[in-house]
Amino acid sequence: MKVLVPIKRVIDYNVKVRVKPDKSDVELTNVKMSMNPFDENALEEAIRLKEAGIATEITAISIGTPKAQETLRTALAMGADNALLILVPSENSTDIEPLAVAKLLQAVAKEIGPDLIICGKQAIDNDMNATAQMLSAVLGWSQATFVSKLDIDGSHANVTREVDGGLQRIKIKLPAVFSADLRLNEPRYASLPNIMKAKKKPIESRSASDFGIDISPRLSVVETVEPMVRKAGVKVADVEELVAKLKEVGGLANVCTFIGRNVGK
Repeated sequence: MKVLVPIKRVIDYNVKVRVKPDKSDVELTNVKMSMNPFDENALEEAIRLKEAGIATEITAISIGTPKAQETLRTALAMGADNALLILVPSENSTDIEPLAVAKLLQAVAKEIGPDLIICGKQAIDNDMNATAQMLSAVLGWSQATFVSKLDIDGSHANVTREVDGGLQRIKIKLPAVFSADLRLNEPRYASLPNIMKAKKKPIESRSASDFGIDISPRLSVVETVEPMVRKAGVKVADVEELVAKLKEVGGLANVCTFIGRNVGK
């Protein structure tokens, strides 16, 4: 059973993101980059399936500039068997749209023939949460999103999903596309010997144009701005002062809403 794991190179989650002075994008120069955290969960699950004797081969794939090889080396050090980098022009590499990514992954899947594709549920740089769903659609495969538990049972998968109301358990037919949630597992750290071995492993590189996929963006960024800074709160001495402050800040509607919610408390 082959497993394909797409991974994305993003700004490390510990880094404070800064907006460029011209507000065209966020600053990427001299910024620490790493594997998208949700993709780490996806890769870890694939490795565990291989350790359990269910999966036989894991291929990690990334789409971007040559710098994405660093992220693929990390995937190889963690336990991936193969790595594929789809190179795109630098002007398109900042944030390729989910539909283009899904079509590229579809083309790769047709060549490799995986039984499972495990993605991170979203990338922490754009939070779109759309690639897995679109990939499922273009492939015509089953899908299970927000996966917090995955059990393979022959030609089917038993999945526990994170939903707003709690947990949902479903059974789907393979081949299928899964998107991993953080509670799926705890990703491992790559050991030093494996990191050294990964440096010598080959990484196949191909161009997006080899697949005949148009990755031209359909969206354009108008402006990138910092989030509003939360203002400090104020203390009031009594209810009268509170109502006066609410009138001053939010208008009478907010006063009525506040009073309505707190009647009888």
